[in-house]
Amino acid sequence: MIAFKDLLERSAFGVCSYLADKIGIATSRVRLYFIYATVATLGSPILFYLVGIFWLNLKKYIKNKPNLVRQ
Repeated sequence: MIAFKDLLERSAFGVCSYLADKIGIATSRVRLYFIYATVATLGSPILFYLVGIFWLNLKKYIKNKPNLVRQ
């Protein structure tokens, strides 16, 4: 069961786990709040999640940017 949970957390883009690490609360709590907010506002937090996915991937790309200068 733990292996399945780890697989699910890695494949979910890491937005909720990133926010949980920054805020200092449990990842499951952030996911639960996200689900509640999505239901209560009829899906608008999904846009926030998509922006988070884009931002984290951009951040990862910039951090691992290859050296493009030719010598």
